[in-house]
Amino acid sequence: MRSQLEIERMIEGRLKSYLSRDKTGIRREVLRILLRIRQTTIADILAGLREQFTVSFHAIASMVGIIASRIGILKVSRNTGGVTTYELREKYASMVGRLVGA
Repeated sequence: MRSQLEIERMIEGRLKSYLSRDKTGIRREVLRILLRIRQTTIADILAGLREQFTVSFHAIASMVGIIASRIGILKVSRNTGGVTTYELREKYASMVGRLVGA
């Protein structure tokens, strides 16, 4: 079984790799929004990004899905109305802040 330190190093490596492919800065901005708001929906993230970027709902949903499933730093929950909310896990907030320069 992996220790917590090994897991954090693995996640940090995945996050660095993910951010290294960020040509436009949109991935960093999505993570900044998640840091700032903590619990949000795709629609809320899209509203915050539309001021700076031309993006679609599906593009943002895909980015957030990758961050949640492959990197593993988001908690995903669905309320009774069927709206999915995403929350940055508290234990990874400082790492994300350090890597995105927030």
